[in-house]
Amino acid sequence: MSTKRVVITGMGTLNPSGNSVEEFWTSLKSGKSNISLIDEFDVSRYSTRFAGLIKNYDFEQILDKKECRRLSKFILFGYAATVEAIKQSGLNIEEHAEDIGVEIGSGIGGIDVLEKMTIALHERGPSKVSPFTVPMMIIDMISGFISIKTGAKGPNASSVSACASGCHAMGNAFQMIKNGKAKAMITGGSESAITPIGLASFCAAKSLSQDNDNYQTASKPFDLNRTGFVMGEGAGILVFEELEFAQKRGATILAEVTGFGSSGDAYHITAPAPEGEGGARAMKIALEDASIEPRNIDYINAHGTSTKMNDMNETAAIKSTFKDHAHDVAISSTKSITGHLLGAAAAIEAIASILMIQNNIIIPTINYNTPDPDCDLNYTPNKTVEKEINTIMSNSFGFGGHNAVIIIKQYA
Repeated sequence: MSTKRVVITGMGTLNPSGNSVEEFWTSLKSGKSNISLIDEFDVSRYSTRFAGLIKNYDFEQILDKKECRRLSKFILFGYAATVEAIKQSGLNIEEHAEDIGVEIGSGIGGIDVLEKMTIALHERGPSKVSPFTVPMMIIDMISGFISIKTGAKGPNASSVSACASGCHAMGNAFQMIKNGKAKAMITGGSESAITPIGLASFCAAKSLSQDNDNYQTASKPFDLNRTGFVMGEGAGILVFEELEFAQKRGATILAEVTGFGSSGDAYHITAPAPEGEGGARAMKIALEDASIEPRNIDYINAHGTSTKMNDMNETAAIKSTFKDHAHDVAISSTKSITGHLLGAAAAIEAIASILMIQNNIIIPTINYNTPDPDCDLNYTPNKTVEKEINTIMSNSFGFGGHNAVIIIKQYA
């Protein structure tokens, strides 16, 4: 059976840098941080008091008030991005319902709902726990809810692989269409882990930057003085389609997905494998899947979390994969601008990469001031660069040793 070509026809996002794709791109081009102090709950006793937050979005413009009150924020974020992505794609789901599926990733899911209901249980007893607790908490409900709202009856699942969740979801959607199991997939990632317990947990793990006095420059991937990552929240949703299906309905094609690779470190619950060995394997698998050589990659959207271990090991992985081309390929981490959206990171980074392809502009790694001898590649420091971009690689690595890599190119 011949495989199908897979294209992207719609994008939607809600993230700290914008409440739409247009706002996101405008913000990215400005090269300014969108990190702010947390004001939704008391953070005075926390070692980290800042994050990338969603602001000024009225969810009642897309859902009724009762649903907005019941739903976990990660479902609200994901649905808002879905509405935008489907509108751009022009996809008529009702007409092709059984051929259109949903796969969306999340690393933590409805932790906000679980936290609120746990407090209600301890303070007021079991009768005060909502009957909606389980369905609004479980990660698969984002795909289920979007299926219910849109009418998409094709393959339906959710990927859970920590910070690689969104990339695994997109990779699975890509393979589903490539192998003829669906005509189109609504895919991406969503996350809303900035809650008292979510923040406290990452603080306890000492994963976060604690630079509270300089929070807008706290996310500094690959910089020698990086001190940890900055949490973010939001969603990115894309519409993937079989090329012939998209062409037949006259869709505008934004880009093409050509490769996906994944691997496991089998090493440690939080630390990456030495020299980024697992990540390198995922990159090589993605290149083989796309049937291209490393020199064909024009830009890498790095996982680039701003932690000591990730940035050093990702650099080593790029070197072992790209060899002589490693110092020539353009690299940046847009997490320096948005913060780290965990399970949604890969999806908004795919959107950012597609916008870079369309505009031939590389968004920089901001806050990069002091080179690290262990991180000595071209991270596009601080300023946008005009460059022709045809093919990009986007890396995502998660706790537990989950590695996922997707390759997207200009459609031709």
